[in-house]
Amino acid sequence: MQAIQGIVIKNTGSWYVVRTDDNQLFQCKVKGNFRLKGIRSTNPVAVGDKVRFTPTESGDEQVGMITEILDRRNYIIRKASNLSKQSHIIAANIDQAALVVTLRHPETSTTFIDRFLAGAEAYRVPVIIIFNKVDLLNEEDLHLLQLFFRLYESIGYPCYGVSALNEKQGMCSIDSLRHILQGKTTLFSGNSGVGKSTLLNALIPGLDVKTAEISDSHDTGMHTTTFSEMFDLPISNQCNSEAGHIIDTPGIKGFGTFDMEPEEVGHYFREIFQTSKECRFGNCTHTHEPGCAVLTALQEHHIAQSRYNSYLSMLEDKDEDKYRSKL
Repeated sequence: MQAIQGIVIKNTGSWYVVRTDDNQLFQCKVKGNFRLKGIRSTNPVAVGDKVRFTPTESGDEQVGMITEILDRRNYIIRKASNLSKQSHIIAANIDQAALVVTLRHPETSTTFIDRFLAGAEAYRVPVIIIFNKVDLLNEEDLHLLQLFFRLYESIGYPCYGVSALNEKQGMCSIDSLRHILQGKTTLFSGNSGVGKSTLLNALIPGLDVKTAEISDSHDTGMHTTTFSEMFDLPISNQCNSEAGHIIDTPGIKGFGTFDMEPEEVGHYFREIFQTSKECRFGNCTHTHEPGCAVLTALQEHHIAQSRYNSYLSMLEDKDEDKYRSKL
């Protein structure tokens, strides 16, 4: 049969749901030789991939065999959970990533945030940071939140404070956030328990994605999303652009950057890269060298200590377990 083109909208681990241009859905498997082309990945096909597949006969079901992945515009990748020499492609062909984080219940570490930002920077994916559960913050927490906003917005990452459960106490309304996502394909990512699923349900009425309570004993989240899936946003009343798409992904405990050389790490911290142009040596590691503009900027508080610590952790990190959050 003739090959058909479509986009992967769901990955269950064994099957891929592909949506064609005329909105037909096919349950597809991957042709075996995909895994023989040097793609050192646990998932050679990712949600967001544009593929060609050949329909196959299977009773009343629409099934097929994926035979080709079309050229990717971009993707985000990280180390596979238990295979340090393999990668895991989180999503492909995205316009932006939305990193959902929380200051409390659970606490998202700055190291995790910075690793995600560096990984997205490496693959030229813009990122917005969504601080969820702002309704749970006390006065001291809200002051800290403002410091986070000031830090990340100063280096070019837009920040939004929302409450998926209590919109009136959010700094950004759900409808305003929906407007920001309109007309774009956005990857949603973050630690388990930050409320991604609850936020998705608020953004897409009637979606009814499964949610779970936070563990009282450890203040951590449990996985409710077990596979990646693309959802269609309703068109916002605030604009006339086409509806956007959200790729929801399982919560992750850590973000291990993949295939990044030590001398490249500083390139993916925007303020470090910009400052490093003034370093005395072109191969400066920004750790001990004389005439290092980055160390000077750090001492003068032009570069945040938390960001620099994240940079150092990525330089030193050769062990998958070192970047995982301590639970």
